[in-house]
Amino acid sequence: MSNAELSILFFLQLAVILGVCRVVGFLASRIGQPQVVGEMIAGVLMGPSLFGLLLPGLQHQIFPKGPAMSILYASSQVGLVLYMFLIGVEFDTNLIRRRLHSAISVSLAGVVTPLVLGGLLAMLLVGRSSFFSPQVASWEAMLFMGAAIAITAFPMLARIIFERGLAGTPLGTLALAAGSTDDAVSWCILAIVIAIFKQNATIALFAIVGGMLYAVITLTLGRRLLGILGTMTERHGGITGPMLVMVLLLVMLCGWLTDTIGIYAIFGGFILGIAMPRGLFAKHLKNILEPLVTNFMLPLFFVYSGLNTSIGLVNNWFLWGIAGLVLVTALFGKGIACWVAALLNKEPNREAMAIGSLMNARGLMELILLNIGLQQGIITPTLFTMLVLMAIVTTLMASPLFELVYGRYRRQSAPAEQATDGDLVSTTSRQV
Repeated sequence: MSNAELSILFFLQLAVILGVCRVVGFLASRIGQPQVVGEMIAGVLMGPSLFGLLLPGLQHQIFPKGPAMSILYASSQVGLVLYMFLIGVEFDTNLIRRRLHSAISVSLAGVVTPLVLGGLLAMLLVGRSSFFSPQVASWEAMLFMGAAIAITAFPMLARIIFERGLAGTPLGTLALAAGSTDDAVSWCILAIVIAIFKQNATIALFAIVGGMLYAVITLTLGRRLLGILGTMTERHGGITGPMLVMVLLLVMLCGWLTDTIGIYAIFGGFILGIAMPRGLFAKHLKNILEPLVTNFMLPLFFVYSGLNTSIGLVNNWFLWGIAGLVLVTALFGKGIACWVAALLNKEPNREAMAIGSLMNARGLMELILLNIGLQQGIITPTLFTMLVLMAIVTTLMASPLFELVYGRYRRQSAPAEQATDGDLVSTTSRQV
């Protein structure tokens, strides 16, 4: 296929992806689900699970294997890095300090329990060619499955907290702190698994040590230097063209650096986002980048993941039983474990259940981890499909469960709190 033909096909792919994601995202929003959940489902629908099943010829014509998929993959990675950068820009590190003890406890529960349960599940599956590569050792499979169960849909968690007006509240603070910590640990585990799978311990050491150095330097010296951007924004009343170019240049460089050292580009963007100035700069940057990234670039990744997902591979009762076991393990390993950990830290039961429902979602981060595992040859397309289904189901559960255990209660209690505040104001006025 020539460059001109690839270009023509890519424009068609973009049109199809944007159209389907918008329709499915709209339908998802009508039943109370975030846009990102609809895009996850849309990605699967455009793959062999539905589109390829009903119209295999047309599906192959629009999404053929080969160079076209490489272009789609590379484009999706740019969108991912920019999205995680924006999440970092919105992330408030002060939130973690306020609830440090509870966050550590919930994070430990959300990592240790999935490692144990995921490891036990992997022991049942390893050695079967349907699930793991024959070259994968038992304990490598156990670590990978543990990381896959432990991952949290941090971007989605942040979005739900923001949309529900919980940013800065004790619940929102605890969930964000625990979710970000769990994801960081899960990515370190994945780096170790890939390093050992490639029989090169240097890769793991380089990834972990290099990642820590990158984070420390970026969040200390880098934060001070980046403060110049905040000053310039205040002076000019907004972000100028050259400033935007500089920001994008830094995002791409940080993505390249962290990808090179083995902790993947998304965390380069996320850490850089945390180091960026707040205030007017962050507000303008979000207004410029967020609409394009979330509505245009991010859906490419969901579709790329969906094209690797084939529900037809789960084609007998045994495999569906394993898929169900994966889901149950995920629910107990994350949602229930984090709920119990929050209770043990004397959090109110209703808030503890809300934390468990939020931490149980996997979403985008799970898909990223699974795609890496598939590309590295650690898992098979069959296990990839099962884990994608688990990610979709747990992510679908997050908003309804949160609304059931906490959302309605919070709305009902708000008028009473407002009334109490009003009485207090009236009393104060009379005293004055």
